[in-house]
Amino acid sequence: MSERISTYVVGAYEHPIRRADGISSAKLHADVAHGALADAGLTIDDVDGYFCGADAPGLGPVSMAEYLGLRKLRYMDSTETGGSSYIVHLDHAMQAIAEGRCNVALITLADRPLAAATGTGLAGVDFSSMPVFPFLPPVPLPPVYSYAMVAKRHMHEFGTTPEQLAWVKVAASHHAQHNEHALLRKVVTVEEVLASPMVADPLHRLDCCVMTDGGGAIVVAREEIARSLKRPRVRVAGCAEALKHPNGGWYGIVSSAGVQSGKTAFQQAGISATDIKYASLYDSFTITVIVQLEDLGFCEKGQGGKFVADGNLISGVGRLPFNTDGGGLCSNHPGNKGGMTKLLEAIRQCRGEAHPAVQVKNHDWVLAHGTGGAIAGHHVGGTAILAAE
Repeated sequence: MSERISTYVVGAYEHPIRRADGISSAKLHADVAHGALADAGLTIDDVDGYFCGADAPGLGPVSMAEYLGLRKLRYMDSTETGGSSYIVHLDHAMQAIAEGRCNVALITLADRPLAAATGTGLAGVDFSSMPVFPFLPPVPLPPVYSYAMVAKRHMHEFGTTPEQLAWVKVAASHHAQHNEHALLRKVVTVEEVLASPMVADPLHRLDCCVMTDGGGAIVVAREEIARSLKRPRVRVAGCAEALKHPNGGWYGIVSSAGVQSGKTAFQQAGISATDIKYASLYDSFTITVIVQLEDLGFCEKGQGGKFVADGNLISGVGRLPFNTDGGGLCSNHPGNKGGMTKLLEAIRQCRGEAHPAVQVKNHDWVLAHGTGGAIAGHHVGGTAILAAE
């Protein structure tokens, strides 16, 4: 375990673009890769480990290695777990570095669903090859239907209200106003969220994340390399992944894989949720945030709605600032995979590089969590605990 905590994030970059007409996915990957390496003070020749998901074109790392000019690779990983992929990649990079398989790991995300007109990203997925295909609806349901079921069940079991869901969006909008690259910068009220069109009861349009093109990348290195660089060091104190699936029907949809991934990551870091002063939480929908807050231990199960109410997630106002860049609800959700952007803002907070209006002061630990798939079905949770040094 001591080796695991000697891994550092040394570079990070988020693409400023939100629509990529005329720019290929490969070019977006290259942009964010070079941006993160420049941030770290490294070059492409320093990279000997490369990680990407299914958003990478062609044969993933095989195709991208040539395009990026990666000539010294000793380790590759193309694990695909949806929105949690990049936190899972961070977990795998920690292990690879600890085992001596690589020294400098590059992790990239880039996609262009808007420019490519692929909608929610379901186009091209061969659902007929899935083992559960005979039990699926004739037409695959959009993710919002799945999360609407979670929200309805949460309301039924715990008395959660639409107003409480809306507070998650309100908090995100308060932060997005300070992000010049955010897609939606207008501050909204609870009333405006509830007045927005209903998409899938009880979720309104403003309960749903934005859809954007773009991407981001991080660079991870072993301790001696991190200490030789001039950038602020961000130590990966804990990182874990966990899977949850319907289990043949024996399944509760108001809890997620974050229960286990969070528990493991906190154990690795030697802390608990009470030590976290900032959290980057996957926000595909407002209910996603509430479920994660409960499952990661920030409040009791069923109390997430009360926890987020009255601005409790707003930086400088509430108890637990979250997604201070505006998150997926307001700023950026590239390729329908928001885990990378959760890491990026957590890194900014660790470095003290978030916007001054939302920078959280006097924190020792921050958390980033991603959910890939759908909480009401098959999904993977990834949790990272970062420490500023």
